[in-house]
Amino acid sequence: MDRGGCSRERGGHPASLAEEGDARASLDRGCRRSRTIATHKGPGQVRIIAGQWRRSVLPVLDRPGLRPTPDRVRETAFNWISARLGTHLVGRRVLDAFAGTGALGFEAASRGADSVYLIERDPVCVASLKAQIERFEAGESIRVLGADALGFLSAQPTGSYDLIFLDPPFEQGLIPRSLPLAARCLNAHGLIYVESEQPLDRLVQPDEMGGLQVLRSARAGAVFHALLSFALDQHQEAS
Repeated sequence: MDRGGCSRERGGHPASLAEEGDARASLDRGCRRSRTIATHKGPGQVRIIAGQWRRSVLPVLDRPGLRPTPDRVRETAFNWISARLGTHLVGRRVLDAFAGTGALGFEAASRGADSVYLIERDPVCVASLKAQIERFEAGESIRVLGADALGFLSAQPTGSYDLIFLDPPFEQGLIPRSLPLAARCLNAHGLIYVESEQPLDRLVQPDEMGGLQVLRSARAGAVFHALLSFALDQHQEAS
């Protein structure tokens, strides 16, 4: 490992103890400066909570608009989902429409979902997602598509998915545009999980809900999140 100016040659001898003391003081100052630069916070990581990849980490790239779901919010979301679909998602078809880090989609796959589709248009994020799939040896259970989420949703057959995640970049008006499209792709007893910068009823008009109702909702800091299903499913729970 290259330690730069913070490593000292062993072969040389200072001319005097005073010079050696000065050299050490200068060296310490240089090392402190280097450590200060090195501790600048860079890209982070999120952790998978449960399932076969429990405690595994996913990288968070430094990309515009990338805002990964915090672990505690994701845990709440999957508690809601488990209460409806069961603890294990075996047999379920899942779509993570604005994948980003892939935290939601990988969490679903870790919990046994049969197939997970990660949709992401940023090529850097797409490359990272593919690398994580290889690292986890996920095979065909997780697929990444470099595509625009709205275009992808528009092209999907009706009732294709059991669980859809909508966690787009904030302040871009993507929830009211994507929610009706996602509703069309959802099967009759499926669920849609949404994260947004405002409560859902401030972003989406009733006629834009695509027949969906809010089952659960909460706020965690600046993030509002909600779980939705079709109104024909009458098992609504208090938030």
